Amino acid sequence: MPMLGFGVYQNYTTKDSVLEALRVGYRHIDSAQAYRNEAHVGDAIRESGLPRQSVFLTTKCINKTHGYESTLSGVDASLERFGTDYIDLFLIHDPMSGQERRLQTYRALLESRRAGKIRSVGVSNYGIKHLEEIKQAGLEMPSVNQIELHPLCQQTPIVSYCRENGIVVQAYCPILRGKMDHPIVRELSEKYRRDPAHVLLRWSLQKGYVPLPKSATPARIRSNAQLYDFELHESDMAQLDTLNEGKAGAISWNPVDWD
Repeated sequence: MPMLGFGVYQNYTTKDSVLEALRVGYRHIDSAQAYRNEAHVGDAIRESGLPRQSVFLTTKCINKTHGYESTLSGVDASLERFGTDYIDLFLIHDPMSGQERRLQTYRALLESRRAGKIRSVGVSNYGIKHLEEIKQAGLEMPSVNQIELHPLCQQTPIVSYCRENGIVVQAYCPILRGKMDHPIVRELSEKYRRDPAHVLLRWSLQKGYVPLPKSATPARIRSNAQLYDFELHESDMAQLDTLNEGKAGAISWNPVDWD
């Protein structure tokens, strides 16, 4: 899985945006059934001329579709919309359907993997209790947990749990949905002569996360991928770490405490 992904949430020019992302070097596209743009993503991958196996493709199933049979049929529907015969990573989008349906959904995704329809099974917005219920059910742990993650909302207990259990952490909202006016972020932006987004994305990469920036602006899509010619000093990483506000720093729905 490439360490930098391209998110397409609320992207109303999805096909063009994904084409531009693939053109400038992204090879990891993060979609979801709820985004209603899987078909546009699939069109862009085909039009890019890239081999299917060179693009890592993710999608997710939202709580209203959870359940064993509905998830199996949902996987098939996503495959049809993407126009592909496999999906690299399929996530449970959130834990908001309750324990029984969460586990039914997880088992259906494992079955879809056994059938060769998906390559990896993961979750999103899962707190420790949701991950523990998978373990207690005797099921293998997910490969990925995608959570809101940036200096203001670091979700340290969940991250620690994931690392202890071999779960890759993906970071959504890594550039604060463009609200990057914190004084320390601005200070480091000036110090490194880089955009504030670069500072936040380097923080995420150097933490070992998989950030998923999104944009519909071609110049910003290109800029957000230009991250590999500098590193943040250890002291500057520590300074960003001090910005953590816990859940109070969240800017998205972040339902990690859902029952």
